Amino acid sequence: LSRNTSMSGPVEQLDNVERVLEQYIPAAELAEVRRVMYGMNQGAAPAIIEAPKKVSEMAERFGFEVKASRFKAGPEQLRAPRIVRVGIIQNSIVRPTTDPIHAQYQAIQDKIEVLIDAAGAMGLNVRCLQGTWHMPFAFCTRERYPWVEFAQSAESGEATQFIQRMAKKHNMVIVSPILERDAAHGDTIHNTAVVVGNNGNVIGKHRKNHIPRTGDFNESTYYMEGNTGHPVFETAFGKIGINICYGRHHPLNWMAFGLNGAEIVFNPSATVGGLSEPMWSVEARHAAMTSNYFVGSINRVGTESFPNEFTSGDGKPAHKDFGHFYGSSYFPAPDASRPPGLPSTPDGLTVAYIDLDLCRQVKHKVKLQMKGRTHKYVQFPDH
Repeated sequence: LSRNTSMSGPVEQLDNVERVLEQYIPAAELAEVRRVMYGMNQGAAPAIIEAPKKVSEMAERFGFEVKASRFKAGPEQLRAPRIVRVGIIQNSIVRPTTDPIHAQYQAIQDKIEVLIDAAGAMGLNVRCLQGTWHMPFAFCTRERYPWVEFAQSAESGEATQFIQRMAKKHNMVIVSPILERDAAHGDTIHNTAVVVGNNGNVIGKHRKNHIPRTGDFNESTYYMEGNTGHPVFETAFGKIGINICYGRHHPLNWMAFGLNGAEIVFNPSATVGGLSEPMWSVEARHAAMTSNYFVGSINRVGTESFPNEFTSGDGKPAHKDFGHFYGSSYFPAPDASRPPGLPSTPDGLTVAYIDLDLCRQVKHKVKLQMKGRTHKYVQFPDH
């Protein structure tokens, strides 16, 4: 257990469920527990891979965790394996939210640069950062300023230029979720994921489809629902979709990316314990299984405190934070298997070596799309 401070005072945060299982369950029974909890990939649990020495040394020096695993597909006669190395990052902010805006941004960028370099040292092909990675998750406050000053152009902003440099440096596709300012359309703000190709080119962007208005998630104060639909981006390393944050609670949102051909869908999020933690290990895994793609499910870590107290019309006392971001980022596969995720408190990088052939193999075996009869549902009224 680790001790964190939140709006309700000091709390004990379970850092890692896997470590608790290892501590209290005998080895023979633990294997069966893991089979039930994590599923099987080609008849065995996803293999755990040791990080290279260089990456382990970086992790120890800069204080982050690394987890890596491998998913296999069955052999085929006419298709070679399509192996892709995919990674996701969870991290805390660095400087107090009272510091100057650009100083906060720069400190986070410096941290992310180290984590991307670590991913590059592991030969990653694709990686995704957490939701609005370049700023504190200030949307709980309902204050427009100074937080909208973090918003940037998706095509030419400082965050995108940084990601372009890193993508080109490591020959890596990088998904960069940011707060976007669309200067061409009245300085409209959006919660947006920018997809940068391995040559440093901006492939495209996707804007968040579903905006929460619950508890301290007051995001509709800042931006409204996106207008980009459910795009799937063709990259050098597979077809990628992004289901941003709150969209994971909407099954049809997941389904649409699958129907549009996604092989990997990232879910860059920012969510706190008590509100969504019981759902966290279920939603992305269910989507991977029912839509037959891999999912990278990402949550930030830490407790972010803001200068002014805020309330959210829910009868609770005014407070300056809205709880601990519990991390626990993980990769589920289309066959419903998954390895253990990252812990709930440290910065971390989790890597999956995946075979994209598994997407089609599971699709043919389980036949959910074949039997889905989606045309039967298109006439439902949109209330």
